[in-house]
Amino acid sequence: MAAKQQSQLPSKEASLFRHLVQNYESKQYKKGLKNAEQILKKHPKHGDTQAMKALILSNQGKNDEAFALCKVALANSMKSNVCWHVYGLLWRQIKNYQEAMKAYKMALNLDPDSTQIQRDLAHLQVQMRDYNGFVQTRRKMLQAKPQFRQNWTALAVALHLSGDLAGAEDVLQKFEQTLEKNPPPKSDIEHAEAVLYKNTIIAEEGELERALEHVEGLYKSALDKTSVMEYKADYLLRLDRKADAEAAYRLLLARNQEKREYYEALEKALGLDRSKSEDQEKLLQMYQSFADQSERIDAARRIPLDFLEGDAFRKHAEQYLRRMFSKGIPSTFANVKQLYSDPAKKQTLRELAEKLLSEQPSANGDAAPAQANGSIDGASKPQKSDPTTTWQLSVNYFLAQHYDYHLSRDLAKAQQYIDKAISLNPSETDYTYQMTRARILKHQGSVSKASKTMNDAREMDLKDRYINTKCAKYQLRNNEHDTAVSTMGLFTRKEAVGGPLGDLTDMQCVWFLTEDGESYLRQGRLSLALKRFKTVYDVFETWTDDQFDFHSFSLRKGMVRAYVDMIRWEDGLREHPFFSRAALSAIRVYCMLFDKPELASQSHLNGVAGESNAEKKKAAKKARKEAERVEAEKKAKAAKAPQPKADDEGSVKKEDTDPNGLELVKTDKPLEEAMKYVAPLLELSPKTLEHQIAGFGVFIRRKKYLPALKCLLAARALDPSHPRCHELSGRLQFALQNFSEPLPEKAQSVVDATFLSTLPSQPIADVNEAFLQANKDSAPHVHSAVRLRYALKADEEARKRGVQDLLASLGAEGTSWEEALEGLRVLGEIEADAEARGEYVKAARERWGQAEVFVVS
Repeated sequence: MAAKQQSQLPSKEASLFRHLVQNYESKQYKKGLKNAEQILKKHPKHGDTQAMKALILSNQGKNDEAFALCKVALANSMKSNVCWHVYGLLWRQIKNYQEAMKAYKMALNLDPDSTQIQRDLAHLQVQMRDYNGFVQTRRKMLQAKPQFRQNWTALAVALHLSGDLAGAEDVLQKFEQTLEKNPPPKSDIEHAEAVLYKNTIIAEEGELERALEHVEGLYKSALDKTSVMEYKADYLLRLDRKADAEAAYRLLLARNQEKREYYEALEKALGLDRSKSEDQEKLLQMYQSFADQSERIDAARRIPLDFLEGDAFRKHAEQYLRRMFSKGIPSTFANVKQLYSDPAKKQTLRELAEKLLSEQPSANGDAAPAQANGSIDGASKPQKSDPTTTWQLSVNYFLAQHYDYHLSRDLAKAQQYIDKAISLNPSETDYTYQMTRARILKHQGSVSKASKTMNDAREMDLKDRYINTKCAKYQLRNNEHDTAVSTMGLFTRKEAVGGPLGDLTDMQCVWFLTEDGESYLRQGRLSLALKRFKTVYDVFETWTDDQFDFHSFSLRKGMVRAYVDMIRWEDGLREHPFFSRAALSAIRVYCMLFDKPELASQSHLNGVAGESNAEKKKAAKKARKEAERVEAEKKAKAAKAPQPKADDEGSVKKEDTDPNGLELVKTDKPLEEAMKYVAPLLELSPKTLEHQIAGFGVFIRRKKYLPALKCLLAARALDPSHPRCHELSGRLQFALQNFSEPLPEKAQSVVDATFLSTLPSQPIADVNEAFLQANKDSAPHVHSAVRLRYALKADEEARKRGVQDLLASLGAEGTSWEEALEGLRVLGEIEADAEARGEYVKAARERWGQAEVFVVS
């Protein structure tokens, strides 16, 4: 790093500088600072030493001091590649990659042959997906050191990612030619992986014949024989060499008889079409031939249910269910629930299960008619060894799950069947059935009973981590934060800083953080809710930054196929469901803070929506006093507490200065903060309706009408009949009509052509009332109409009419308790008073008596 500048120092200080660099690389920061001070004592304007000292300070968490010192170093040594390199490293540490890249390029201009600067620049370029720059840097590194295989492979990867497949193959081919005189040993995994990687590139180029010829020569020498066999079978199938493809997939099935992809490919190789009745019998024979090979094979018995219809389906389904029930396999319903999208198959499976309920297994494992074994309401437990126990238990459990499933839901029947299954369960440690009972209670809205039942299931096997985490999830759904943390604490590190919650955060347990945040949001504790959602956001940021470790590691270890897969996976990282959930909830909180800034001071209290003015003033006063008390206690505690100590390497662990999220809710730019969550949702998951609705909500508040229109049009394209599309359309039309300034000419023409010209000529309010009358039996449509009415004119009349419409929606036949709960939230949005909310809750409880979720906020 410091080759050019060391010559400016006398030999003693030059030696100290070399030690300084070694101290930094080995993370001996205290020694490094000591050496730096010794040099600067005699040479106070030595820029390289100042830069290295700045780098150490940055690693100790002193970023401001580090930047200030590095700028001084640059002023003293503007032409030092070391100073510019360090300056880039400082920018990279605070994730300003554009500035870091500029600094690296300046350093390279001063020292074009520096391998370390080139490597750091290459890692930053691939991190930023600057593939063209990545190719240029890697080409220079290869030209400088062509003797290292890693440089050849890295250039091939760079060309591959940039889309130059032919160039990538050519690089790998040229390096293989250099090995002809001294071939690597067969155990060389780096070479084996590079050869397979080359094969995937040839296939991506579309040259399947050449890829097939290449892969056929690899089987004997390949270390990953499964991949070689899969590639060969895939190429044969795509080349329409069906006989050879059939043989290849049969060989793969001999290795793994449960992989669906192999069976589906074999069907294509045999030229069989599932939709053709004449082929279904042949397919059934094929699958039966695999099933006959072993009693343990499930896939060959289950897959025919996907394509069989009518009597053939009934016959095969009965055979399948009999086998599963006689074996007592709890996952039977999970195996077949995908079939429920077909109403006929759903009905057939229910009829078969109810028919088999009155039968018992015979000696050969099938079932034979028998007298009913007690009533569904309960029976004495048979002995564990009795095969009838297994049969009855399995059928009752299947029916319980059937009636709990959302496509066939009848929770009263589900409760009956699970109670019978529990009465038949001979095991004192099998929590499966208690867990399903808890799930049924959850779907009934009995969250406290569900939490208690899930805890009973947990106590049946205290050593099982899965049921422990499941229990914690249900406790969070019941807003039992402390209990859930204690439950998770049974499996976290006892010595973890911050207790169980600190360990869960360190271990990036996103499901817990998301559920915890949603729990706080339900309670109206916005600061803690926002803190959890921000933590989830930071976890995904960390996963993005973790790529830096693999840019070097994967190439050094030769795992290039996995590396390319990782790069492509990272590109869609924020499509992850937990990021979506946390982001949507965070956006909702920020929109609430924008609409009602006073919520920031009330965020630790329950019931932030819909209070009277007197209640709001009282709550705000109480909140201020509480905040002042907490702040005073925090300052006193900080004064007494010892300063954070550096670890053995001299670095200080960053402390969370806002553990309760109070600073997050005090933001004066909530919509700008919301955009941090909106942008990745719209960029990576634009085909999700909820994401477009959330984006519209932020853009309309920011008065960014063209982006809002884009979200609306995208939502309409996804589901034009969705009630929120009507609501958003009305809100945008109203906003455009009441905009204080005219839109720019081009923007206005776009709005006219794509939006305003498609609207009816009647006033928005009239269109909304007509929409409400046409859809008064649908609770989601009523919710949208009520929200839009209040957005058009937030007066007492709109509020009263909204309350009446929401009350009427409770009586609609198709309304679920989940939709009724959403109606309670709408009451808060239109600022209904406590009396109206109490009336709504009372009506909801009368219809859904078991649902405990209806409370007056």
